[in-house]
Amino acid sequence: MRYPTLILSVICMVFTAGAASAEKRVAFVVGNGAYKNVAPLPNPSVDAKAMAATLRNVGFEVVEGSNLTRDKMTERLLDFGKKAQGADVALFFYAGHGIAISGTNYLLPIDADIKSEMDVKLGAAINIDLTLEQTMGDAKVKLVFLDACRDNPFAAKIKSNAATRSVNVQTGLAEMKSGEGTLIAFATGPGQTALDGQEGNNSPFTRALLANLTQPGVEIQQAMTKVRAQVNEETSKGQLPWGHTNLIGTVYLNGAPAPGAVAAAAPAAGASKASDVELEFWRSIKDSNKPEELNAYLTNYPNGQFRSLALSRIASLESGAKDVNATRNLSTGIDPATFKDEANQTTEDQIGLDKGQRRDVQRRLNGLGFDTKVTGQFDQSTRSVITRWQAARGYPKSGYLNRLQHKALLTEIVAAAPTASSDEERPAPKRRAPSTVQAQPQAQPQQPPPQRQYSNPGPDPAGAGRFIGGVVGGMLR
Repeated sequence: MRYPTLILSVICMVFTAGAASAEKRVAFVVGNGAYKNVAPLPNPSVDAKAMAATLRNVGFEVVEGSNLTRDKMTERLLDFGKKAQGADVALFFYAGHGIAISGTNYLLPIDADIKSEMDVKLGAAINIDLTLEQTMGDAKVKLVFLDACRDNPFAAKIKSNAATRSVNVQTGLAEMKSGEGTLIAFATGPGQTALDGQEGNNSPFTRALLANLTQPGVEIQQAMTKVRAQVNEETSKGQLPWGHTNLIGTVYLNGAPAPGAVAAAAPAAGASKASDVELEFWRSIKDSNKPEELNAYLTNYPNGQFRSLALSRIASLESGAKDVNATRNLSTGIDPATFKDEANQTTEDQIGLDKGQRRDVQRRLNGLGFDTKVTGQFDQSTRSVITRWQAARGYPKSGYLNRLQHKALLTEIVAAAPTASSDEERPAPKRRAPSTVQAQPQAQPQQPPPQRQYSNPGPDPAGAGRFIGGVVGGMLR
C-alpha cells in the first residue's frame, strides 16, 4: 500500500512544481554602500546578497548587483526591464543612499558626485519613479522595497550651489503612491530615520523582510504587518516601516495556504461581494491623519482586506501624538515660534557660534541621547543629529539652528554632559604623542550605526510605454 501513496505524492510534487514554474517572477536586487564621494554604508551589499538568495529560493529570476556605478546600474536596469515584461510578479529591492529634490526621488550609484540640482537632472542619479514605471509597468503584480538612507549626503553642496533660485532639497525621499497592483514598502515612516544595523549584518528592515516575506502560505500584506511589528520591536519602537499598497488580489510568494486553511477562512469570503464598496471606502480614508476615520473603516469592515493596514496606521498616529505631547511637555515655556520658524545656514550664522559653543551644542545633544562626536565642527553627521533632535522636539527639520532653537536647546536639562576633556575632543589615537600614563576616558554613548533613508511614497510606478527607450531617454532628463 505504500507504493500508491508514494506515486500520488510524486504526482502532487510534479503539479506543484509545474504551477510554480508557470508563474513568471523577476526581481531586481541591488545594494550600494561603497560610495566614493560620501560616507560609505557597510551593510547594503550584505542586504542585497541575502535578499537575492531568498528570492531565488521561491522561484524568482534575480538581476543582482552590489556597489554599482551609474553605468553598471543602468545595465542591470535594462536587463531587468526586458525580463520583467509581462511578468506575473516583478519585485524591486534597493538598499543604499537615496535623495529627493523638488519632490522627485533618486537612487545614488556609488560614483555619484552631486554638486547641484543640474547634476541630478542630467543623470548623475537614477530617477526612481521613471525607473519603476519603465521596468515594471507591464507586470501584473509589482512589489517595491526601498531600504534607503534618509540623510541626503549631498544636501549641503546642492543648497550652496543654488544661489540664483530656490531648490527644495529634502532630507528624506519624497512621497510615493502605488498604482493598481502595486505595493511599495519603506524601511521607516515619513520624516523618520532608518537604521543600517551593525556592520556586517542586515539592517532591521531587511532582516524582517528576510524572516517574513517568503513564509509558506503567508499573504504579502500579512507578511508586511509582521515586518512592521518585528522592526518596531527590534528597534524599541524607534523605527516603524511604512508603505502604500493598491494590490487588488492576494499575493503569496511561497505558496497559498493549504485547502483546509482556505476552507476555514471561507466565511469571510462573503465580504468579497462588497469589495468595490470597501475598496472605495478605504481609498477615501487610507491617507487620513484622523484615527476616528480609520476606526470607522474597522467598524464597517471588522474583517476587511485592509484591516491590518488600518490598525498599523492608527498605531502610528497614536504613537506620533504621544511623542508630540511628550515633546510639548518637555518644552514647557519654550517660545511658540520655535515650533514654526525655519532654520538654515543664514539663521545659524546669525547666532555667531564659535568652536567652543559648537562643542557645547554637540555635548548637549549627546547628553540628551542624540549621539555625535564633539569636534566643534558641524559636519554632515552632526547635521543629521540636529535634524533628529529637531524632529523629536517638533521643530522644523533642517539640520541647522536658529536663535530660538539654540535657546531652547540651552534650556533643556542634560543628564551628565561630557566635559571638554572627553575622548571625543582629543586627537585621534594615531596622532597622539606617546604617553606612559593616561587618564581613564569617560564612557561615551554608543554611536548609532550609519543610517538609511527614505520617506514618503510617490507617483504611480505602474505605467504604459516601452522600457528601453523610456529608461535611456528618461534618465537623461
